[in-house]
Amino acid sequence: MKLKSLILSTALVALAGGASAENHAVKVGMITTLSGGGAGLGIDVRDGFMLAIAQSGRDDIEVIIEDDQRKPDVAVQLADKMIQSDDVDVMTGIIWSNLAMAVVPSAVAQGKFYLSPNAGPSALAGKGCHENYFNVAWQNDNLHEAAGAYANSVNYSNSFILAPNYPAGQDALTGYKRMYEGELAGEIFTKLGQTDYAAEIAQIRASGADSVFFFLPGGMGISFLKQYADSGVDLPVVGPAFSFDQGILQAVGGAALGVVNTSQWNKDIDNAANAAFVETFQAEYGRLPSLYASQGFDTANLLISAIDVASPDDADAFRAALEAANFDSTRGDFEFGPNHHPIQDIYAREVIQEGDVFTNKIIGVALENHSDAYAAECSF
Repeated sequence: MKLKSLILSTALVALAGGASAENHAVKVGMITTLSGGGAGLGIDVRDGFMLAIAQSGRDDIEVIIEDDQRKPDVAVQLADKMIQSDDVDVMTGIIWSNLAMAVVPSAVAQGKFYLSPNAGPSALAGKGCHENYFNVAWQNDNLHEAAGAYANSVNYSNSFILAPNYPAGQDALTGYKRMYEGELAGEIFTKLGQTDYAAEIAQIRASGADSVFFFLPGGMGISFLKQYADSGVDLPVVGPAFSFDQGILQAVGGAALGVVNTSQWNKDIDNAANAAFVETFQAEYGRLPSLYASQGFDTANLLISAIDVASPDDADAFRAALEAANFDSTRGDFEFGPNHHPIQDIYAREVIQEGDVFTNKIIGVALENHSDAYAAECSF
């Protein structure tokens, strides 16, 4: 079945109230951002997830997909519906950490499993961890920690840092500062969803910085990079993949060339699962996959690997199967730490141009077999 037809089928199933009890399908509730600012991230997670479901050939997984519109109150309403009316077994899909904090604690407290394909707030990695919560992407700080480690390796000593003022933005600056050994020329929290960065760029210009670290995902990053390139401020920029990912790069264009960013995934990671994923995703959707698409794909394959072993109705066995992570990840070896967050390599990537396409290539490993700073605070 073609992916577009499969996604339409899931929407029709949701409208019809779901499959009959006799089917014993595992019900997955996907709440993600499909409209408005940041929609590209949710679309990529959805498409990667549904590609893996289609490739599995399974007919015992029912996916109900809803758009959270990047609004916490909408996400909560959708989660309540999925748990109380649709009786989903597993939830997934949320992109934004403020939405995750609004939905995940209640969902897992009600006995549902949550597999995060993106958001990894520190509050859910440490004391707020839960045995039914698994993050398949990273803990929010991780890619920013790697950016700090990279900054040290190239002798940046006076960084100006900025991020939006919400949980992932706060984790971003915390992560960078945890690894970065130099001084700070300035530190700013911007407004979530902001598109005009003239004031911030003026502060960077006047700060005496030798480098800039920023975390501005989605449209925020596109706006900042274009304005930064036009400003004439000629300081090297480093950041996480979220501001230099595949969809964003096409909108930014040449302004991003040469920028180094950090990621746990790239299309040139050399393993069979990743090569097949990149090829089939591009064939299906007519575009290169992004970091978010790879995370959606891995999340679905983790789920499938667990369903092969146990039903979510047998919570202990299903949880153990998730912990085993017995699937072929696009990242190669995949392992969960004790707080159900990945232990993984994080790479330094450089923005390049291949023909008419802007993309990334791996230039080194920024952090090897890296866990997160909160795992020791987690106890199930």
